[in-house]
Amino acid sequence: MPEYKAPLRDIQFVLNDVLDAEAHYASLPGCEEATPDMVSAILEEGAKFAERVLSPLNQVGDQQGCQFDNGDVKTPEGFKEAYQQYVEGGWPSLAHDVEYGGQGLPESLGTVISEMVGSANWSWGMYPGLSHGAMNTLHEHGTDEQKSTYLTKLVSGEWTGTMCLTEPHCGTDLGMLRTKAEPQSDGSYAISGTKIFISAGEHDLADNIVHIVLARLPDAPAGTKGISLFIVPKFMPNGEGESATVGDRNQVACGSLEHKMGIHGNATCVMNFDGAKGYLIGPPNKGLNCMFTFMNTARLGTALQGLSHAEWGFQNSLAYAKDRLQMRALSGPQAPEKAADPIIVHPAVRNMLLTQKAFAEGGRALIYYCAQLVDKTHLASEEEKKEADALLAFLTPIAKAFLTEVGFESANHGMQVFGGHGYIAEWGMEQNVRDARIAMLYEGTTQIQALDLLGRKVLMTQGESLKGFTKIVHKFCKAQADNETMKPYVDALNTLNKEWADITMKIGMKAMNNREEVGAAAVDYLMYSGYVSLAYFWARMALAAQEQLDAGTAEPAFYEAKLKTATFYFERILPRTHGHVAIMQSGADNLLSMDVDQFSF
Repeated sequence: MPEYKAPLRDIQFVLNDVLDAEAHYASLPGCEEATPDMVSAILEEGAKFAERVLSPLNQVGDQQGCQFDNGDVKTPEGFKEAYQQYVEGGWPSLAHDVEYGGQGLPESLGTVISEMVGSANWSWGMYPGLSHGAMNTLHEHGTDEQKSTYLTKLVSGEWTGTMCLTEPHCGTDLGMLRTKAEPQSDGSYAISGTKIFISAGEHDLADNIVHIVLARLPDAPAGTKGISLFIVPKFMPNGEGESATVGDRNQVACGSLEHKMGIHGNATCVMNFDGAKGYLIGPPNKGLNCMFTFMNTARLGTALQGLSHAEWGFQNSLAYAKDRLQMRALSGPQAPEKAADPIIVHPAVRNMLLTQKAFAEGGRALIYYCAQLVDKTHLASEEEKKEADALLAFLTPIAKAFLTEVGFESANHGMQVFGGHGYIAEWGMEQNVRDARIAMLYEGTTQIQALDLLGRKVLMTQGESLKGFTKIVHKFCKAQADNETMKPYVDALNTLNKEWADITMKIGMKAMNNREEVGAAAVDYLMYSGYVSLAYFWARMALAAQEQLDAGTAEPAFYEAKLKTATFYFERILPRTHGHVAIMQSGADNLLSMDVDQFSF
């Protein structure tokens, strides 16, 4: 059976050596309890839960899937018991407001736990993961009464949450949605319509499910300006706060389960709302603005999925590569006492392993950095909040799209290391590939994220959001200009940082004459941005490793491996940027010159 081992040593390295989590937490009001000892204890307990409880259920969930019976959904064997343990352990409340029963710890700490949960069992992790977004949305936009009634129960984990956006006729284009919200005399709304692809929409893990639903009021303007946001519980609550209980069943039901390529252990539902009682969240016709709180949470959560599949694939393919005997090394036998050498001696296998390692460890640094920005948007000074918001807005589409793309690539590399055995279900590698594939689709496809990055975040701000990050990179390179050991990394990073601005300006100039140039360049621009962003974090990790080596660390092998992986990333992966530049500069005509009728004869 495949296994997952939480990479605590690498997690501690990123948190402590690279991002200085201790100083970060000390700077945030109300986070004084997040001391190094406290953080270490939490991570160790989270690792035990992920390794011992969730990981053994990963293949169970894939093989059994969820069972649908006349509107009811039963999750795979062991899922419900695992969720009960999760709630009893206090994990849902870790990074939420103490006013509503939370522990008040930083959200970035919750992100680390989410990584371990997701890597161990992504399908299971989606159930509490969706609740996290619902909690953030209610905390940001709900009334005091809504928070008391729903947020308290979500924070405790007694109830779970969903987001209900997509409809059969519209996916990303939410301006086309048709779900209706009719005002009622008691101040509630009757919600009617059908939503599809609703993760964790129905299950047997919790007493109640709180749906966060987009719908239209009768007098709403057309398009995205006429969308409102509603709370629609599965069961109507009796009472408020911690004492609330479930009452009558609401008129919302699961119509069917989707038959999917992967993530079989998570219930992906068609949800039917038939005059269901709902309550408005936020101002009328401003629902999409409110929903972005949920969507941005989900996008960073999906970025974690890319990291999770890369990490899981790397761990298991590394173990296999050390054990599997095939052929001899080209330079001569490396294990002469054996019938053949372990396949890890072969350069082609090492290339696949190091690619997974570089993306997993680099992705971890990027996501943890984004998570610290999330902390600042909640708790820092107004000036710091503004700066963190701008950086987070820029990095979120990169993290979501780039890390899921390279996470899927890594999952495929992991499967390839196994050869034919990777195609066989018992090893778990083909499940990892299937589970990873959805990450590039939901919460906005790679192509949508690319348009958001280049069109909205960069060009519509005249490049200001890009400058916010490239200035950080520039300052880092300038500070290390005289550091000879950092020269290979800094020189490459400096060159790319300048090229990033240059290629952005060229695309912007072309787009002034033809707006299609934005769509033609967007995906390659996003991937280019991802490779450069990860290069910055690998340079920071190389610096942290070198400083530890210079200080005479007791763990030289760990830090030497960091430097070697950084070198691999810069020499073997970062050159991919050249191809993306060439494609971006080729323009839109090679995509758009062909008539639709010429695509097929």
